[in-house]
Amino acid sequence: MMSEREPAVAGTFYPGNEKELEKMVEKFLDTESTKLDGELKGIIVPHAGYTYSGIVAGKAFSLLRELDQSRKWRVVLLGPSHTVGFNGASISKEEKWLTPLGEVRVEDCSKYLSEIIVDFPASHLQEHSLEVQLPFLQKTLENFVLLPLAIGQVEPKELALELEKMLGENTLIVVSSDLSHYYPDKTAKEIDAVCNEGIPSLDVDSLVDCEACGKIGILSLMHLAKKLGWKGHFIDYKTSGDISGNKSQVVGYGAYAFTK
Repeated sequence: MMSEREPAVAGTFYPGNEKELEKMVEKFLDTESTKLDGELKGIIVPHAGYTYSGIVAGKAFSLLRELDQSRKWRVVLLGPSHTVGFNGASISKEEKWLTPLGEVRVEDCSKYLSEIIVDFPASHLQEHSLEVQLPFLQKTLENFVLLPLAIGQVEPKELALELEKMLGENTLIVVSSDLSHYYPDKTAKEIDAVCNEGIPSLDVDSLVDCEACGKIGILSLMHLAKKLGWKGHFIDYKTSGDISGNKSQVVGYGAYAFTK
């Protein structure tokens, strides 16, 4: 039998029922796609509960529906480890990850192991930052294989070098990150403006003031984009207060894209 990763947050961060989940994801994807110049190479998307961040994530993931669906895509998925601390970025040796929408095949990542790319299984067991992106991928790409990386402590420039080794003609990089946490809505939007301006402009230095739980992944993608001449794009931004109406303590959600 193939080794499997069972969903850890189905029924909490997103619906555990297949039909309910499919309906919700389709609603978020049913948006007017931002028209971008060039070939899509990567996106940055939030990872909160779908009720709060799904509308922002859907805006970026809708771009994937414009890709050539006759190709088999490789998705390098990066997200911060919220549950355990470690050094490096950890692969998954499970052969497939499951969601209520079915299974996602995982590439054999062993060939990428290095001082930076490590095998730390505990990083994936309960981690939501990667898992919540899978239903969006399942509804936007007809044929893809996953290369998931849970990020611990690592220098973004060093991780960017490892990511470059994983690139191929049909490779997409998806970085999972929320922005500022638990400020009043007005303050959050002021803080997150640094990210909304710095990320698309590839201004790495400005991100010292960007509050993002997945900032290592964001910076790694930005370093890679600068090296390879990719262009950054702002896609969407909202806070949880924009969705719920409670603006006393909010979380910021941004979506961005990179093209060649």
